[in-house]
Amino acid sequence: MAKPIVAVVGRPNVGKSTFFNKMAGRRVSIVDDMPGVTRDRIYVDVEWCGRAFTLVDTGGMELKSDDQMWQHIKRQAELAIDIADVIIFFTDGKAGVSPGDHDIANLLRRTKKPVVLAVNKIDGRDSSAMYDFYELDIGDPVAISAEQSLGLGDLLDEVVRNFEPAETAAEEEDCIKIAVVGKPNAGKSSLVNRILGYERVIVSDIPGTTRDAIDTPFTRDGKKYLLIDTAGIRKKSKVDEDVEYYSVVRSISAIRRADVALIMVDAAEGLTEQDVKIAGLVHESGKPGIIVMNKWDIVEKDTKTMYRITNGLKEELKFMDYFKVAYISALTGQRVKNILSLVDEVYEHTSLRVPTGLLNDVIGDAITVNPPPTHNGKRLKIFYVTETGIKPPTFVLFVNDPKLMHFSYRRYLENCIRKSFDFSGTPIKIAVRARSDDNAFNNK
Repeated sequence: MAKPIVAVVGRPNVGKSTFFNKMAGRRVSIVDDMPGVTRDRIYVDVEWCGRAFTLVDTGGMELKSDDQMWQHIKRQAELAIDIADVIIFFTDGKAGVSPGDHDIANLLRRTKKPVVLAVNKIDGRDSSAMYDFYELDIGDPVAISAEQSLGLGDLLDEVVRNFEPAETAAEEEDCIKIAVVGKPNAGKSSLVNRILGYERVIVSDIPGTTRDAIDTPFTRDGKKYLLIDTAGIRKKSKVDEDVEYYSVVRSISAIRRADVALIMVDAAEGLTEQDVKIAGLVHESGKPGIIVMNKWDIVEKDTKTMYRITNGLKEELKFMDYFKVAYISALTGQRVKNILSLVDEVYEHTSLRVPTGLLNDVIGDAITVNPPPTHNGKRLKIFYVTETGIKPPTFVLFVNDPKLMHFSYRRYLENCIRKSFDFSGTPIKIAVRARSDDNAFNNK
């Protein structure tokens, strides 16, 4: 089941950023020390009471302002609201209820989505100021102080209470879910239409659907698939400064729901910083990634062009050097038929389970060839390894002291696993846990 998405909205200077930063301090998956992943702090993964969700940040909203900057922020906030499952509406308890709060409350009521009303800056014992916010008619207010971390637990309790129960949440029909992501005008809709074999109207006919992604189920050679196209239900105004936020936020939702991501790149333009950001989202989400170099028909080529571009991709995408790449033209149909074969391949790899005995043989051989380095006179001991999950494949190494596991040695062990088993196209995760045991591979 995909993680729910929670949007944080409100007027300027009501404490949204302070709250977001508090949540970011607890993050796990957003942090990646590998070079090459450029990102903006517009989202963070959060877990509360066993429920994981994605928090999406927005700028302060001034709905009635004609200023271009405020209009730009409004568009970004509306996009975050569109993809959200739950909305946190931030207000300022010290400033009291303002006309701007009423404007935002009216907007949020029209979404028909669950809204949790946070009254921030309630720092002392007297929380009476929050009662004024009942006049917004958008639910019971929750008194908090983001700065002092007061009431945040109550707020998060209300947020997760609005999620579908984990045990009853409806899953999509058993099929491979494919997210088509990338910058605007990279050819996402053209590829979707080419795969489906017909021109599709980019409109959802599902009542109540406001998510900016269109789901299209189809069957090919007896296999069921679901295409998630992020080209958009409603076209936003083309404003240059909106493009980055627009493509990243739309991609977050689709990637989290997908089994495999097709990262569309304009081959004529080449890989851009924004393409790298979107690839980073796929990597961080633990989803298999296929780089689709589109518009290959208009690229001037010689016999080594593909080789040079592939090497360039490996250099720019070092953090996900496991990626698969396809060179296609969605316009002409060139090599499009190979896409689903690649999808099937990387889906199989991300679902691969390795027998524990065989896995430990590989790690044992790796340690024999290259023993772990010492740190302050103490050597890392690895007792055993087991695969604990798939999609993505997740391995747990039991060691004497996790602090002794250097990033470079973890990377070495990952490479040894990849050389022994075919995990091409998919990320793998390696966790390190402490265990007191003398029976290690390298205890002598």
